[in-house]
Amino acid sequence: MRDRVPLVLRLYRLASSAAAKPFAAWLLAQRIKRGKEDPARLGERYGVASLPRPAGPLIWLHGASVGELLAVVPLVERLRAMNFAVLVTSGTVTSAALAAQRLPPGAVHQFIPLDAPRFVAQFLDHWHPDLALFVESDLWPNLILTCSDRGIPIILVNGRVSERSFQRWRLASGGIAALLERFDLCLTQSNADTQRYARLGASHVSSIGNLKLDVPPPPVDRAILRHLKESIGARLVIAAASTHAGEEAAIISAHKRLRVKHPSLLTVIAPRHPERGRTVGDLAKTAGLSVAQRSLGELPKSDVDIFVTDTVGELGLIYRLAPIVFMGGSLASRGGQNPIEPIRLGAAVVHGPHVWNFAEIYEALDTARGAQAIADEETLTTCLAAWLTDPTSRTAVADAATVTVKTLSGALERTLAALEPYLMQLRLEQRAS
Repeated sequence: MRDRVPLVLRLYRLASSAAAKPFAAWLLAQRIKRGKEDPARLGERYGVASLPRPAGPLIWLHGASVGELLAVVPLVERLRAMNFAVLVTSGTVTSAALAAQRLPPGAVHQFIPLDAPRFVAQFLDHWHPDLALFVESDLWPNLILTCSDRGIPIILVNGRVSERSFQRWRLASGGIAALLERFDLCLTQSNADTQRYARLGASHVSSIGNLKLDVPPPPVDRAILRHLKESIGARLVIAAASTHAGEEAAIISAHKRLRVKHPSLLTVIAPRHPERGRTVGDLAKTAGLSVAQRSLGELPKSDVDIFVTDTVGELGLIYRLAPIVFMGGSLASRGGQNPIEPIRLGAAVVHGPHVWNFAEIYEALDTARGAQAIADEETLTTCLAAWLTDPTSRTAVADAATVTVKTLSGALERTLAALEPYLMQLRLEQRAS
């Protein structure tokens, strides 16, 4: 039953309510010290809005961070084109910066409130969303239960749950089932995700594909791109995108070995967390390499070995500069990062073994020889060396990837079709009012 709240969730509600005030202040203070909160917008984390609510029916989309936000930008654009007001929430400063760059006019961004009943109530009292869309798997109990209690339809879009998360969620199966049964629809990325959500208790669940396959190439500032290309000239370029600790050391080591045969080689490294830029630069300097750091306004001139792009929202630059891209998070056992954007810009993609966040996409790419899987630093260097020496083989991989992505796309239209009854209801209510 939808109104059933098991003991574990009742205890969670009580604990989060009692601890909200002292714990929230401590938690946010710690996150501010680490650069993980925007002090100017701290009120939003308490559910206090910093913007007025737009008039008319409001559709609210929530995704945890950068990846989830990027996946739904085309969906937000389509909803705005239908003249729906759209609120987008996320929980990280990097996603907020990206929202400022990528969201269409008329869509507003706020930080998601901490999941305490008081903060959630303040958030919903101000925004009064008419439809709530949760992206992938960022499911907060108080948010979901309160939306359901207020009669707000809740839909999961681009839903996914890895096998690792599935096994962890099963340990609290009663609570997870009580949350999932509050969802009107669960639209998942794959048949495997559908089966896992159904086993966890979702009742209206179907696979419609991955929205990330429909994401267009990232935008770019043409003037900046031209300036960087002039600085790089005719040099060979490889890139490591969204890297984590340990992966930068591997790509730096690979660069040292590759430049013996390719002395003009430039390696671009974009750490997943831009605040690590100085650390990455220091690693390269310790290895005896020259470094330029994007956040300091430095350029990849002819004497630079490693160009650290420690800025937000500029992967579009990197993917247009480098015909070879190593996708981070895949050697460091973080589940891998989304390869679709570099593929759409014609890059050949290489990745490590740990890609469970995008398992179906990488499996399809590897099967079609549209990407190259490597196991360690040694095989990474071997792959990069082969592609630098033989551009034809590299181009063949990039072409196969383009065909594969095109074959798998279409989730955006299927998502909109599934949402249409709810959008129609909002239109009817708007006309009646």
